[in-house]
Amino acid sequence: MTTQMKPIRSFLFVPGNKPTWIEKSIHSGADALILDLEDSVPPAQKAEAREIVRSRLAWLADQKQRIWVRINRSAHLYDFDDILAVVSPVIEGIVISKPCGPEDIHTVSSMLAEAEYRAGVPVGHTRVIPLLETARSLQLAYEIAQHERVPAIVGATAKNADVARALKTVWSPGGRETQYLKSRIVMAARAAGKLPIGGVWQQVHDLEGLEASSANDRQLGMSGELVLHPSNVEIVNRTYSPDAEELAFYKGMIDALDKAQNEGRASCIYDGEHIDIAHAKTAREIIEFAQSFNS
Repeated sequence: MTTQMKPIRSFLFVPGNKPTWIEKSIHSGADALILDLEDSVPPAQKAEAREIVRSRLAWLADQKQRIWVRINRSAHLYDFDDILAVVSPVIEGIVISKPCGPEDIHTVSSMLAEAEYRAGVPVGHTRVIPLLETARSLQLAYEIAQHERVPAIVGATAKNADVARALKTVWSPGGRETQYLKSRIVMAARAAGKLPIGGVWQQVHDLEGLEASSANDRQLGMSGELVLHPSNVEIVNRTYSPDAEELAFYKGMIDALDKAQNEGRASCIYDGEHIDIAHAKTAREIIEFAQSFNS
């Protein structure tokens, strides 16, 4: 089943125990925020962070900010207290870490349905983006992406983090060790009609490295990525957005093919390339994608 979602180039993580950071984050330019209740919050502050996040949701929505929340998980379930605190009409969904497979998506979906029922939110409103960080979930990426609540799957490859530990990969700046992994995520997501999300660049002050890494992810077919620091948002947004030169090229391609078709031809040479209807369709999708961030 295809779950449509407006594209997101940049998902900025914001620690849920930092109310000032949450308020400042609306100026980052990020397409969406992930208010984090999990790894960025010390265990002793989990309950406080949950209340801080819950109390800021309506305000963020008033600022027209797209909102997601990453919840905690225990050894057996995702945290139901987190879910009850954040499920509301104003959040798009939750982000979950380390699912083992499709069964975890089904479980959290049932938990969300109960929370939605209690909150008077239409059942099915709250979407789920899983971070595929276990070997089994990466193997079953397509099956996970097929769930009706899932609009996107994440294949993030931070240095020395969960994926590296699960697969025993050794990080390199060029990312050769994760090319296959990322391509699997892209193919699984696209096959299910969902969005593939990449990242994470954790050397946040190495902006040249971030630019190269983001460009590589976009070349592989990623539609956006997770971001750890507000200073990285502009680079990620720019990387995943067609620039003025690209847009002019694709608009010219459409015009050239329209002219050819008006003359009774199905193809033509444009800027030295053979183009036909398939190329024009691609061009229209790219232009529509760029326009979606101006609406």
